Amino acid sequence: MNRRELMLGGAALSLIAVAPAAQAFEVTHSDAEWRAMLSDLEYKVMRKEGTERAFTSPLNDEKREGVFHCRGCDLALYDAATKYDSGTGWPSFWQALPNAVDTKPDRKLFTVRTEVHCRRCGSHLGHIFDDGPQPTGKRHCLNGVSLVFKPATA
Repeated sequence: MNRRELMLGGAALSLIAVAPAAQAFEVTHSDAEWRAMLSDLEYKVMRKEGTERAFTSPLNDEKREGVFHCRGCDLALYDAATKYDSGTGWPSFWQALPNAVDTKPDRKLFTVRTEVHCRRCGSHLGHIFDDGPQPTGKRHCLNGVSLVFKPATA
């Protein structure tokens, strides 16, 4: 082994050492199972971290009391009481329910954003921004196709 091979091998090992480990989720499905249970757009958004077009989700205009659940695993994610009209064209919330979501850095689009996903199945929900209303100052800007709304029962 020459010096160049040794240096390249060491560099490769250091990259492996700092690469994040894949997160294990409570609810898992094979890629084929996800494809079978989701529409093409739902799959693109929830499993491939895509984004639906603004102003296309009927949930953007949902105003009833209730809870928004994850389409992938039915985990309750957001109370309708925390939803507000951000004017962005996507359902927006100022806070998730306790122990409902996780975040990770999203380095796409030449910037670092905060991606939000379901903590139970890992489905991509959207992003969190620092331009929301009080009391949190956060805007959870979500893809409606990642959500299922369940109205409150009377």
